[in-house]
Amino acid sequence: MFFKENGRFYLLKIYEITEGTRSSKGRAIQNVIQIEPDDKVRAYINCKLLNDTEYVNNNYIIMCTKEGTIKKTKLEAYSRPRANGVNAIVIREGDQLIDAKLTSGNAEVLVASREGKAIRFNEQTVRPVGRTSMGVRGIMLEEGNEAVGMICIEPDSMQDVLVLSENGFGKRTNLDEYRITNRGGKGVKTINITERTGKLVSIQAVTDQNDLMIINRSGLTIRTSVEQIRVAGRATQGVKIINLREGDSIASVMAVPVSEDVAEEQTEVVETTNLADAAPVVAEEAQNSEE
Repeated sequence: MFFKENGRFYLLKIYEITEGTRSSKGRAIQNVIQIEPDDKVRAYINCKLLNDTEYVNNNYIIMCTKEGTIKKTKLEAYSRPRANGVNAIVIREGDQLIDAKLTSGNAEVLVASREGKAIRFNEQTVRPVGRTSMGVRGIMLEEGNEAVGMICIEPDSMQDVLVLSENGFGKRTNLDEYRITNRGGKGVKTINITERTGKLVSIQAVTDQNDLMIINRSGLTIRTSVEQIRVAGRATQGVKIINLREGDSIASVMAVPVSEDVAEEQTEVVETTNLADAAPVVAEEAQNSEE
């Protein structure tokens, strides 16, 4: 399931994506789904086939926009896609979709803002609506601020909250440190923003069984174990995990399962394809604990 920044949704079967090597260039997304050359995919979800009635009626898609809007829709609403896509959410002028998650209907939702705050509320406080609705306010943002990411943590998942700043600072924090509030509030501090750390750029849900993959626009992929990142308090700034060369930036960050191939190496740096023309930054760097 692919979600564009303008709120349109596309479906593609996994076997239709050509498998490549780590250093291969891959295919342009425009060659596998019918989108315009200047369109940008902001989120993708791996799910079961949508012809399972029980599955699509008991799972939901939650979306978040840059202006802090949250929308929840039953997965069944996306079970009849068209080749040219269908509307998943109505986007207001000046807004754009930043993330979409698959949930069971009982997840804890956290939305983080660029100024270093995050709000936590239960998914059940968001009423399911149709595909063509706008959604409701998830987090209140001041002028100049914007939402940078959303995570949905299922009950008993034992996941921590990992936040990442634009200058390579980040940390892990226990979910319990984020008190549950009403949807639409300003949230609480999730990282101490300073000139040294830079603004917040990403939020991830992680466990010790995850690796963190950071891809630079220069073509370097840095893979490091989440287990190395010590759990720190919610209001700390963390420590630096990655040093960026001058002029370089982060293309994306993702938490992935621990790889047995690099289990003996705590950090692996490999060269991948050149990402200079890749989609804009969707997430950034990671790090450790309070200094």
